[in-house]
Amino acid sequence: MATYDFVFDGLGLREWCGGDDAGGGGLMSMDALLSETSGSGAEISAWDTPFPSLDALNAACPAMPQSRDLTSGLENGFLAIKDGLQVVVDPLTQPLSWALTNALWIMQAAPWWLMIPILMIITYLVGRSLKLAGLVGLSFAFLAFIDYYDYTMQTLAIIFVCAFICVLLGVPIGIAMARNDRVQRAMIPVLDMLQTLPPFVYLIPLIFLFSVTEPKLYGIAIILYAIVPVVRLTDLGIRMVDKEVIEAADAFGMTDRQKLFGVQIPLALPNIMAGVNQTIMMSLAMVVIASLVSAPGLGVLVLRGIRSLELGVGLVSGFGIVLLAIILDRVTKAALARINASQH
Repeated sequence: MATYDFVFDGLGLREWCGGDDAGGGGLMSMDALLSETSGSGAEISAWDTPFPSLDALNAACPAMPQSRDLTSGLENGFLAIKDGLQVVVDPLTQPLSWALTNALWIMQAAPWWLMIPILMIITYLVGRSLKLAGLVGLSFAFLAFIDYYDYTMQTLAIIFVCAFICVLLGVPIGIAMARNDRVQRAMIPVLDMLQTLPPFVYLIPLIFLFSVTEPKLYGIAIILYAIVPVVRLTDLGIRMVDKEVIEAADAFGMTDRQKLFGVQIPLALPNIMAGVNQTIMMSLAMVVIASLVSAPGLGVLVLRGIRSLELGVGLVSGFGIVLLAIILDRVTKAALARINASQH
């Protein structure tokens, strides 16, 4: 006798369940089979009473679905709409594949004696710091010295493209959230979901939608994972602008567009840059995980170290990722410091 037979008997649903007995002609559970063969018909104590889950209710009424029916139904539903989704999503995401492919080609085609000075010059222009430019040059020289230059350039190319798209999409979304409470209320659950989902979960539906050889597979995963900070901090930064400043702008007769671009965004720029910094860091973290779905770069070496138990390869490539994270963090923080200094 199943634990929850009394529920269906009391509701008069035994006939709907499939018969007078709990089995109802369905498959007998392992517990019921062992109980029958051992001849023990003792009822389960209150202490050991299982939660009325789908499987527990199915043991009493085979017409009830099981947990595996729920998961298989979700999978079948996704597969049923897969072709329709591909028709819509493929053209929209194809530019991302082109951008990633071209960025990877440029970063690897350019010789080291040209690329490293260019990165140093960009660093100096952003941070106005010779020490920081020197750190960038020495770091990339070290990675090139141990033959990890190509892998580093691949990782950097992916981060540049994905972080740029995150900023391009995230800042307008954050502005819309700051200017409209309804948009904010609608977006907060979405952002919460994106921020709390484990990174591997992003890859599961994308593997079904796209080929593993397509760069947009890992590009979309990185963007979804990394876009949250820049959206949240843009919204927060614009909402934190002093009301007195907004009132003064109104007194000068500024339009909404003039207030946004002339007052709110400049004052919110430190928060926006902090969001950009976190987006870049999260992009780097996701690039490593995305190596599971053919994303090139240093993550491939980390994965190789895990799969082949090559301790040295895993540790050195991990150190390369840390070095790259330090460079990106220092450069974005230097840009943020310059913005703060110019405002003060």
